[in-house]
Amino acid sequence: MKPPIGRDTRLCMSLSGRPGNAGSRLHNRLYEILGLDYVYKSFSTTDLPAAIGGIRALGIRGSAISMPFKEAVIPLIDALEQSARVIDSVNTIVNDGGRLSGYNTDYVAVRDLLEQRVASPLPFLLRGSGGMAKAVVAALRDAGFARGTIVARNEAAGRALAAQYGYGWQAELPKESAPLLVNVTPLGMEGADSDALAFPLEHVAACEIAFDVVAQPVETPFVRAARAAGKAVISGGQVIVLQAVEQFVLYTGIRPSAEAVLEATLFAHGAAVADSLAG
Repeated sequence: MKPPIGRDTRLCMSLSGRPGNAGSRLHNRLYEILGLDYVYKSFSTTDLPAAIGGIRALGIRGSAISMPFKEAVIPLIDALEQSARVIDSVNTIVNDGGRLSGYNTDYVAVRDLLEQRVASPLPFLLRGSGGMAKAVVAALRDAGFARGTIVARNEAAGRALAAQYGYGWQAELPKESAPLLVNVTPLGMEGADSDALAFPLEHVAACEIAFDVVAQPVETPFVRAARAAGKAVISGGQVIVLQAVEQFVLYTGIRPSAEAVLEATLFAHGAAVADSLAG
């Protein structure tokens, strides 16, 4: 049984431009299942240096870092672990006695999903060039995906990302699709872009696998179109759960069982995400 909140309770948190409830529900449910004296709360901020200073000063054990803070947080912490250093993007901060270290568990989650869900490396088209795109492109490279194109209107960021990992770059989508389509943009995310389709229907029809990292909502227009066309799907819901589990391990030193993860996923995200993990 989880102890009642008291002076010894350890606080973990998240910082996001668009904070949600799913991460808090998943972490807190795992604490309950395992009887850990932790509590998790999501926040946003308009003063990132002060927020990071608060993590250090208040002894907050760790924090998830989401858009738009994944790169801006780097000068404010003390060290980058390998997963974040190579990508130059942080999605997790761990506080060890006031020393803040940055990690990137997005990379770990994406690499594991590619190895589990894609039988052999395929040529890909990837839209996006931000912090999450860096993690996904690095994972694709390290999983053996040798042929791919980065599609990004930001020429400087797109060219740099493509060159770093040996891929091509284009400002606009090519006319022809690719076997693997990957969306790492806000297209389809709750808000102004919620109705936007990340790839045209003709691209979706010609692909084999659709991978959308957007997790709010899990069923984006791109994912729905791919399912309707009978394509294999890797969803942002899967990514967000697996990366959160890696964060949980960093914060607590405990790796939860697969059964505990599925129970917490069902509680936090619903049956669709839990079933996709189980399958």
